[in-house]
Amino acid sequence: MSILEFIDHAFSEDYRQARERFLAAAEREGATVTTYENPNKGPYGETLACDAAWVGPKDATKVLVTISSTHGVEGFCGSGAQVDWFLSGARQGLDADMAALHIHALNPHGFAWLRRVTEEGCDLNRNYIDFTKPIPENPGHDELVDALVPQSLDEETMTKAKEEIANYRIEHGESAFQTARKAGQYKHAHSMFFGGFGPSWARQTLEKIIRDFKLADRSLVSVIDYHTGLGPYGYGEPICAHLPGSAGMKRVVEMYGDSVGVPELGTSSSIPLHGTSRELWNAKLGDDYTYVALEYGTFPTDRGLTVLREDHWLHNQGDVDWSAPETKRIKQQIRDHYSPDKADWKEMVLWRSRQIIRQTLQGLAKFG
Repeated sequence: MSILEFIDHAFSEDYRQARERFLAAAEREGATVTTYENPNKGPYGETLACDAAWVGPKDATKVLVTISSTHGVEGFCGSGAQVDWFLSGARQGLDADMAALHIHALNPHGFAWLRRVTEEGCDLNRNYIDFTKPIPENPGHDELVDALVPQSLDEETMTKAKEEIANYRIEHGESAFQTARKAGQYKHAHSMFFGGFGPSWARQTLEKIIRDFKLADRSLVSVIDYHTGLGPYGYGEPICAHLPGSAGMKRVVEMYGDSVGVPELGTSSSIPLHGTSRELWNAKLGDDYTYVALEYGTFPTDRGLTVLREDHWLHNQGDVDWSAPETKRIKQQIRDHYSPDKADWKEMVLWRSRQIIRQTLQGLAKFG
């Protein structure tokens, strides 16, 4: 079948369907599934869980790892790519000493509730700092917090918020504004890009998965973490999570070529961030892994600011009425921004995913 024919079978309408399709596809391929149930429920009272599907020999020394829904609502993309891997027979690309571990819905609460954050309000990819050490400061976010997530969405408040942000951009520059907005902050739980006051359930679950599947004992682990929202529409940028000059970065560049983006070198759609999962992978695996965030572009970042602002505002009001018109409007726009329901976008997602996975397996064979 062509990629277009896989789209309707790989992508889902909501978290429940995504989980059902992932588990069904994993079962058909004989995968061993380990479930990590989240203590919360979805908006329809459904069970929330992160499911980890292992394909290949248990003692494989080289492991491909894919992760969907680090950022909740972005999970439609990653889940679709994972299901596509099963449906397209990609396991045939595994060597005798290779295995694949597909981590579905690492942040199931955000996926089900159409949020980018976890149930704790955390941006999971800012949550991996060592909370026993001094917490990173973000004075720009401190200054702008009331403009980024105001207490009201009325016209007067929004006009004032937009003026404050515009003035900050003029005075400090665009780079400083983006750092203030999304590099990570650890004070304002109600605001965006909040890294948390401690390890989230999702972070602790990833730590369990690394331990349960003995990933630190493998010769090489290659991680593909699916994300959306940055870069040109539909383009999948493999963003290197390793620091310049490291062994991991050298492997990543050789595996994926000139399309690799490195935030610390200014060659990526992403800026350098606090508390990314690099800190966890480094602590657990040292140099024996590679990691890329496969970031698919959607729409301009200023639109992202709007949809995140309104979603945070909504949940700051208390319990959310899932059937209310305002809730439906806000949830539809955040879903549209991070997971466009467009055939061309989904086709680009699957094509690039297949290419990146092929390059990853080639890299595992070469470096593992």
